[in-house]
Amino acid sequence: MSSNPLPLIIEPDALQAQLGKTNLLIADLCKPEVYARTHLPGAVHLDYMQVIAAFNPGMGLLPGEAQLSELFSSIGMTPDTHHVVAYDDEGGGRAARLLWTLEMIGHRSYSLLNGGIHAWAAENRPLTSEAAAPSRSRYPVTILGTAGADKPYILEHLNDPGVVLLDCRSPAEYAGRKSFARRAGHIPGAVNFEWTNAIDPQRALRLRPAEEIGPALRRLGASPEKEVITYCQTHHRSAHTYIVLKSLGYEKIKGYAGSWSEWGNDLETPVEQ
Repeated sequence: MSSNPLPLIIEPDALQAQLGKTNLLIADLCKPEVYARTHLPGAVHLDYMQVIAAFNPGMGLLPGEAQLSELFSSIGMTPDTHHVVAYDDEGGGRAARLLWTLEMIGHRSYSLLNGGIHAWAAENRPLTSEAAAPSRSRYPVTILGTAGADKPYILEHLNDPGVVLLDCRSPAEYAGRKSFARRAGHIPGAVNFEWTNAIDPQRALRLRPAEEIGPALRRLGASPEKEVITYCQTHHRSAHTYIVLKSLGYEKIKGYAGSWSEWGNDLETPVEQ
């Protein structure tokens, strides 16, 4: 890897300076029609449905090793040489889910483009409609799982004062007024931090400053010394919050891939409203 590793949250100007470097892989998780029209030079497109696995009722689960090996090999990614920069066109949720997946397989050389394609385009940085044609590589995936929490793990830690469950859905979903599962509400003891609270629409969907996000999380009890588990409906929104926490220096963080699509559809799990 480069002797000057890129930051976890990378700004458009810093990324532009890296364009064309052989150890850089830019992953575009925009809608296919957006990618076809315009994207960063050299960016390879990933359909979001390739990054997740849907096994009813869990609709945002982690794909198996074989599926991930095929995906990353198909875009020319290699374990030892590539720094991956991900972006999308919807605030960073899809891109962050890819980065969380990389964390799950031990590929920790990655960045999130702050503001995604919106911030890039707002600064009139180079864009192209030419689709990338990466050479196939061989990426043997092993899922380490240290960045993930499953249902048994959460059940075991429901009353653990050292663990904070961070529900990244809307307040209406958290309170049970709106639901996309058989049951409404939230995991007992969870606190609500809607994922968009970390995004500044006035700055082309960039992250808000750490001095704004950090205190808001600490007021909820999600302090850096505790283990924080993020979840939403399918670990899309909460993957973004996972990356936000990582950018703030949180070290004990996990994402619950099953999220409410699994928990809320299981009639045996405890629910709070």
